[in-house]
Amino acid sequence: MTDTRTRFRGWGGVAGMAAACALTAAATLLPLSHGAAANAGASPAGQGVASTRPAKADDCETPEASLPSSAADGPNIDRIVQRGKLIVGVDQNSYRWGYRNPASGGLEGFDIDLARAIARDLLGRPDAVIFRAIPTNQRIPALNNGTVDIVVRTMTINCARIKQVAFSTAYFQTGQQVLAPKGSSITGYNTSLAGKKICSAEGSTAYEALEKNSFGATFKDAHDGQPQDEDRFTVPNQLDCLVRLQMGLVDAVVTDAALAAGQAAQDPAVELRGGKPFTTEFYGVATKLGNNDLVRRVNKVLDDYRKGPWTEAYNKWLVADLPGITGPPAPKYRTG
Repeated sequence: MTDTRTRFRGWGGVAGMAAACALTAAATLLPLSHGAAANAGASPAGQGVASTRPAKADDCETPEASLPSSAADGPNIDRIVQRGKLIVGVDQNSYRWGYRNPASGGLEGFDIDLARAIARDLLGRPDAVIFRAIPTNQRIPALNNGTVDIVVRTMTINCARIKQVAFSTAYFQTGQQVLAPKGSSITGYNTSLAGKKICSAEGSTAYEALEKNSFGATFKDAHDGQPQDEDRFTVPNQLDCLVRLQMGLVDAVVTDAALAAGQAAQDPAVELRGGKPFTTEFYGVATKLGNNDLVRRVNKVLDDYRKGPWTEAYNKWLVADLPGITGPPAPKYRTG
């Protein structure tokens, strides 16, 4: 078994680890705070009308069903047009999805391309966008306090979240999976996790899965969600889990298979375990509850995006690490 305590792996050894840590810290425009999110210091992005009641999570059966698409404008779209920029919450640490290219310094990835397509539709230019890097646990606060207009950040649509934010139709299907070092005794999301130390991101569906069944693994910090949170096993950003795995501080990571595949591409000494994801999840573009005009417009963008640009982005960013995906999930719409 590879000794993760003796050397760093991924992105070129020690230099790569420094780069990864730098990516976690550099240009992060929201603080890695616990509790209430702080404003990023610019004018609020989400001051739209919040008139539509959220779907109830307790009787939720199809959370990925969204509002029918529309090319019409509305008060929230007008506000973005008047500003001249779409403010998007993204990741800058998820390889292939949203990451900062160390050579160019620019943000790249599947989610970044989608965000630019939305900006092109709303404002006529793909570069009419302000990217704000936000950690996993600040995605919902960033929307609700008006720091960003939308979040395009591998964000899973689920019954709990549709009570807090509004989602577009699904643009990608994935599920939870275990990432572990090659040679590890961990075989997947099962009893092989017993006695192991597992890392997940705060506010993630991986953490929710571990809360339901950890198979005897240690995955919680003593003060999760509190100001004194130790951030040992539950961390603000998903890439922090890969760093802890590389340093031998944890035995495995539970995360979206789509993200884990990118991390395995970064570090050939780790791999996905369990054969296939143990959940079925869908990514959506999120915005503030009540911003119905923006939700419908994003759904219209996705209608067009599925006809060709989605496949182009998949072939560019994801096919090497997530082969065999024939296309995006079909959109589902709410009725009544």
